[in-house]
Amino acid sequence: MRAHEAGALHADLGAANGPSWLRTPGDVNALVPMLWPKTVTREHTGEITVGGLSVHTIKQEHGTPAYVFDEADFRARCRAFREAFGGADVYYAGKAFIATHIVRILVEEGLSLDVCTGGELRVALNGGMPPERIGLHGNNKSTAELGRAVAAGVGRIIVDSFDEIARLTEIARETGKKPKVMVRVTVGVEAHTHEYIATAHEDQKFGFSLAGGAAEQAVERILSDGVLDLRGLHSHIGSQIFDSSGFEVSARRILGLQAAIQQKHGTELPELDLGGGFGIAYTTQDSPAEPADLARDLMRIVKQECAALHLSVPHLSVEPGRAIVGPSMFTLYEVGTVKDVDGIRTYVSVDGGMSDNIRPALYDAAYSATIAGRASSEPPILARVVGKHCEAGDIVVKDEFLPADVRAGDLLAVPGTGAYCRSMASNYNHVPRPPVVAVADGVSRVIVRRETEDDLLRLDVG
Repeated sequence: MRAHEAGALHADLGAANGPSWLRTPGDVNALVPMLWPKTVTREHTGEITVGGLSVHTIKQEHGTPAYVFDEADFRARCRAFREAFGGADVYYAGKAFIATHIVRILVEEGLSLDVCTGGELRVALNGGMPPERIGLHGNNKSTAELGRAVAAGVGRIIVDSFDEIARLTEIARETGKKPKVMVRVTVGVEAHTHEYIATAHEDQKFGFSLAGGAAEQAVERILSDGVLDLRGLHSHIGSQIFDSSGFEVSARRILGLQAAIQQKHGTELPELDLGGGFGIAYTTQDSPAEPADLARDLMRIVKQECAALHLSVPHLSVEPGRAIVGPSMFTLYEVGTVKDVDGIRTYVSVDGGMSDNIRPALYDAAYSATIAGRASSEPPILARVVGKHCEAGDIVVKDEFLPADVRAGDLLAVPGTGAYCRSMASNYNHVPRPPVVAVADGVSRVIVRRETEDDLLRLDVG
């Protein structure tokens, strides 16, 4: 486990369970700016405010748990990527978190949108995203999903298998349309991330293998049929990545394929997508790059490789999702019980858990937490923030220092929950999913309402 709110590493705790690297306990009232949305502040009373609104007001108006979305922060991150990658296309990865209100903001801020299912496509169109600015991903797109995308005029479809090429070719012939496609290439890069979110090594479900020759065969099939409009190649090496070396290797390999295609077929593909996966700070041990630095490095890599291979520089696109929405949201909980276990640690139970954030259970993901509704002068104690579900693995924050007087009724906030938390939320134990509450200029509004037990029963046909 990496540090949570201050920089130094703490001693190894619980060696039987592996190292638990923690921040050195210090001021439990301190907020580390890199972990929070830009408008978040802590008042002299210790209460956290976001967008000019206090967490107590948010709780009174919307209850807990709730995902609290800082709209100004989200817009600022959209602009930062759009400006940094000027001349390139920025496709927001909707799988991180998508809702109609989010799509409307993306349209206003000039971003495009990447979706990977028919459901996400429906939300994209409902939010007013121009179809030509939508890209469709997915390793098993159904004939129905492909048909809907073609009918809507989706700007690009990233093909992922020979079966899909055949399906899409048949749809194109039947409709008389010529869909724009990109070939997703598995470049064999081992991204330094969790194995479940590393997507460019050979042994996984996505894309056409570069080393095995499948990527070149896919290109040849599309070009020989002449039914689909092949725009370029696509690579995505994983998620929560901080080291740019993986992108450099990926660009070198995929541009090598592009050079081979040009030499063999006389076709210079006009576009290149290097994917997303840019990391964010969940703890102070994370060091995410600024969008401007990412853009400079990626564009430099592409230009250098194109020059070496005597290629024209293709039109570049990237797909940040987590890097935009992840830091723009935090989850607000209420503490229900506090239990000390023989001086080992204190268990702080909140009114949510793995149903609203599965990532700690699924990926052993690290998060931070803070008491959000008041200040404390008590010394820090080692705590584990856990949920209300009937699972021992229902952990929200594995190790965190909270004030010794943490108690039932306290508000507790966990930052960095904008990406994948609501998207992967469930109704485990029949717990309704929390709302998403957007805050801006001192006003809150629900953009995804809280589920109710009636919602759960509506699908139960008895």
